[in-house]
Amino acid sequence: MNIIPFKEKYRQDFIDFNTDWIVSNFGFLEDHDKETFERIDEEIKAGAMIFFAVENDVALATCMAMPMEGTTWEICKLGSNKKLPHKGAGSAVFEAAMNWALDHGAERLFILSNSKLKPALHIYRKYGFKEIKLKDYEYVRGDIAFEYKKGNL
Repeated sequence: MNIIPFKEKYRQDFIDFNTDWIVSNFGFLEDHDKETFERIDEEIKAGAMIFFAVENDVALATCMAMPMEGTTWEICKLGSNKKLPHKGAGSAVFEAAMNWALDHGAERLFILSNSKLKPALHIYRKYGFKEIKLKDYEYVRGDIAFEYKKGNL
């Protein structure tokens, strides 16, 4: 398995993995989701990066690092190929996204999620993210948030 930065040939995998994950767990995409999928090129030009775990030219998992405000970056759109076994692929792309953000000036990493997504929550905690409380979780499905502060494991 190789971890690679965004390549056009895997764009649809990024959209499909995340759409499938979101719709199968929550029933529908939200406007924020659609906007991210429609603005991939603009986000990458603004500093974001999407990573893929690839084996035999097939994408297994994907994750995005995206600048927010100041030195805060969001780690988002962690998704996987449900048709293939991919042990460790989610963690690998998540770590690549984290490292990209930290290497590009992030001091704080932010994640918005849902408490029923146990495999994802395990990955966040494994990499040192701590739960934080928010007044507004932005997404209808959002009910839990995490942050990681550089140097504070």
